[in-house]
Amino acid sequence: MKELSGLLERVDHKVLQGLVEGDITELVYDSRKACPGCLFVCIKGAAFDGHEAAAEVVKKGAKVLVAEHDVDAGEDATVILVEDTREALAILSAAYFDYPADTLKVIGITGTKGKTTTTYMVKSILENAGHKVGLIGTIEAIVGDEHIPAENTTPESYIIQEYFRKMLDAGCDACVMEVSSQGLMMHRVSGMTFELGIFTNIEPDHIGPNEHKDFADYLRCKSLLFRQCKKGIFNGDDEHLEQILEGHTCEVETYGFKPGADFVAMNMELIRGKGYLGVNYNVKGLENFHVETRLPGKFSVYNSLTAIAICHHFGVSVDAMKRALMEAKAKGRIEMIHVSDDYALMIDYAHNAMALESLLNSLREYAPDRLVCLFGCGGNRAKMRRFEMGEVSGRLADLTIITSDNPRDEDPQAIIDDIKVGIKKTDGAYVEIIDRKEAIRYAIEHAKPHDVIVLAGKGHEDYQEIKGKKYPMDERVLIREVMDELGM
Repeated sequence: MKELSGLLERVDHKVLQGLVEGDITELVYDSRKACPGCLFVCIKGAAFDGHEAAAEVVKKGAKVLVAEHDVDAGEDATVILVEDTREALAILSAAYFDYPADTLKVIGITGTKGKTTTTYMVKSILENAGHKVGLIGTIEAIVGDEHIPAENTTPESYIIQEYFRKMLDAGCDACVMEVSSQGLMMHRVSGMTFELGIFTNIEPDHIGPNEHKDFADYLRCKSLLFRQCKKGIFNGDDEHLEQILEGHTCEVETYGFKPGADFVAMNMELIRGKGYLGVNYNVKGLENFHVETRLPGKFSVYNSLTAIAICHHFGVSVDAMKRALMEAKAKGRIEMIHVSDDYALMIDYAHNAMALESLLNSLREYAPDRLVCLFGCGGNRAKMRRFEMGEVSGRLADLTIITSDNPRDEDPQAIIDDIKVGIKKTDGAYVEIIDRKEAIRYAIEHAKPHDVIVLAGKGHEDYQEIKGKKYPMDERVLIREVMDELGM
C-alpha cells in the first residue's frame, strides 16, 4: 500500500475529479493487470491506447486514473490530468519504489555502439574493486545473483525502478545501464538523476517510422541524458560532440585519442596472441598506466577508456582496473572463443551492414591471412539489409559462409538467395550452408593458420526462431559440439 498524495508529490498534475487522499494497492499501466484499489496510468502505445480502457479498469476496481485527457471513469474513481503519462509513470514509479536511484549510484551509457561491452567492462572492474553492481542492458538485467533476459535495451520505467529497488535490497551500491534513444524519448528514465552519464559515439541508426524521424531527432534524444546526470563523460573524438552537449546541465569530462581530453589513449598497438586478438595502449591524463585487453580493434580502446573514466570516479585502483580489463568480455560482443592457438574465432552481434562493416574493417587491421565471415539474415525483415550485408561481406571478407539466422516465416534458402544478390556485386568468394551448425563445422574444418573467423549476427542470442517458435541454439554450444565431434 502506498499513500496517493506521496506518489504525486513530484508529478505536475491537475485533479479532474475525486480526491487525492488514501492509499493505493498497486501501480499499474497494463489494463489486464488492473485490480481493486490500484492506480492505473493510461499509456498510449503503438497498438493500444490505455485511455480507451478507462471504464474497464474502473470496473476491475481501479481507484485512481492518471490520463492526458478526460476519460470515461464514472463517478467513483479519481482522475488525475498530466501532460505526458509516460513521464508521469516514470516519476510515479520512482516514488512507488521509494526513490531507489537517490541511494543507488546509477551509471547511464548511451551511444550507437559500445554500450553493451562497456557496461560489462564497468561491472567487472567495479566488482574487482569490491563494489556490488547491478546491470540493465540489451542482453539481460543482473540483479544480485539473478539474470533476467532483456526484452528492450531500456525497459519500461516501472521495471527499471523495480530493478533498482531489488538491487538495493540485494546489497548493490551501483548499477550500470544502457540508455537507448527510445528509452530517453519515451521517458523511461525520467524522474531520476544519474550519478554519471556516458556518451560513446553516434551514427545514423534507429531511423524509421516507428523510431526516430531523422538523425537530428535521434541525436536530440541521445542528448537528453545529459540534462539529468551529475557528471557527463563524453567521447571527445566524436564529430557530433557539440550537438550532444547542447542543453547539458552536467559537469563535463572527455576521453579519446585527441590531446587535451581528460583520458587520452596513446601508443596503441594491435596484439595477436595464441587464438585471440587484443590491443595495448597507454592512458594519460586523470589516469596514467599501461592497458592491455583481449578484445580487438580501436573500438575496444574507446570502450575500455570509457570504463576507466567511469571507474576513476569510484576511486578504483590501477591494479584492479588492469586485472579486470584483461578479463572483461560481453556475451556476443566481439567475444573471443578459443578453438585453436593457430587462428582466432569470435562471435559478434553485428546484424546490419553498418555494424558488420565496422567490425570487418577493424579485423582487417590485424592483417589476417584470411578474414572469414559467417552470417545469415533474419526473416520477415527488410530485404535491403540482406543485399547490403552481402555486399559488405563480399567486399571485406576473403571468404563468406552464408547460413541461416532467424528465418521466422520465410524459407531460409530464399533469404540466402537475397544475400547472394549483394555478394555478387563483389569479387568475394562464398559458400552457402543452410544449417548453422554445419556452417560452423565448415569454418573450423577449413580454418588455416593466421585466419580470423567471425560468426556474425546471433551474438548473445541462444535460440533460432522458425515459424513462430524459438528453438535452443547457442553458437558457443555448437562450437563445442563441433570440436568434440572433430576430436579437437
